[in-house]
Amino acid sequence: MPSQVQDPISHLQEQLAPVRAQLVAHDVYHALHSLEDLRVFMQYHVFAVWDFMSLLKALQRDLTCTTVPWVPRGNPVTRRLINEIVLEEETDVDQLGQPTSHFEMYLRSMEECGADTAPIHRLLGALAVGETMEKALEIADAPESVRRFVLATFEAINSGETHAIAAAFTFGREDVIPDMFRHLVHDLRERFPSQLDTFTYYLDRHIQLDEEVHTPLAQQMVRELCGTNAKRWQECQEVAADCMQARVALWDGIRGALSQQPVTH
Repeated sequence: MPSQVQDPISHLQEQLAPVRAQLVAHDVYHALHSLEDLRVFMQYHVFAVWDFMSLLKALQRDLTCTTVPWVPRGNPVTRRLINEIVLEEETDVDQLGQPTSHFEMYLRSMEECGADTAPIHRLLGALAVGETMEKALEIADAPESVRRFVLATFEAINSGETHAIAAAFTFGREDVIPDMFRHLVHDLRERFPSQLDTFTYYLDRHIQLDEEVHTPLAQQMVRELCGTNAKRWQECQEVAADCMQARVALWDGIRGALSQQPVTH
C-alpha cells in the first residue's frame, strides 16, 4: 500500500521494477540475427500491437461518451487525456505524412520485410463474424504464448474496472515500451541498415510518443482514477504485474521460436 508521504505512482513503479527489469534486459532483442528471425518476432508481436488498441478503446468507452445522444461524461481533463492518446494511436501519420493507425503501420512494415500477416488477418476475420476471443485465436493458429498474452489483456478489459484497464495500459504498455523498443531499434539499424524503414519509423515513433507524451498523460489518468483509494492502487499494481509477466512470457515464446540461434549478450 502506498505510504502517505510517497507518491503512489513512484511506489507502484518501485513494486514493478523487478519484472520491468526482466522485460528491458530480455535477450530476445539481441536474438534477431536475420530477416527471418525478425519475421518470426513480428508474427508474434503483431498480436500485442493489435490488442493494445482494445485496451485503449476500452478506456475511451469508459472515460468518454461514445454513444448517441451525447452527454458530457466523467472528468473533462481525463477525457482530453484519453482522446489525445486515441488521436495519435488510431490516426497518427507515417513517415510520408499520411494518416494511419500504428497497427496498420505495423502491418505494412511486416509486408515490407516478408512477414506472414495471414494469422492476424484470420483473427480479425473471426472476430468480425462474432467468434469469441478464444475461438478467434484458435482459428488464427496463434502460438501459445500469444494466446496467453492476448487473453491476459482481455481479462483486464473484461474486469469492468476502469482503473485496472488503465493500469494495464499505462504500466503494462506505455511506461515500459520505450525502453524495450530502444534496444530493438538500435540493433536493427546496425544489422539491417536502410532495409526496415517503416518498422524503424514505427519503433522510433513509439519511443518518442510514449516517453514524451503518452506515459505522462497515462500516469495522470491512473492518478485521477485511483485518487486516495488504497485498494485501487493495490489492484493497479497486481494487474500491471500480471500484464508485464505475460509480456515476459510472450518474449520467452519468441525466443524459444528462435532457439536455433545462439544467445548473444
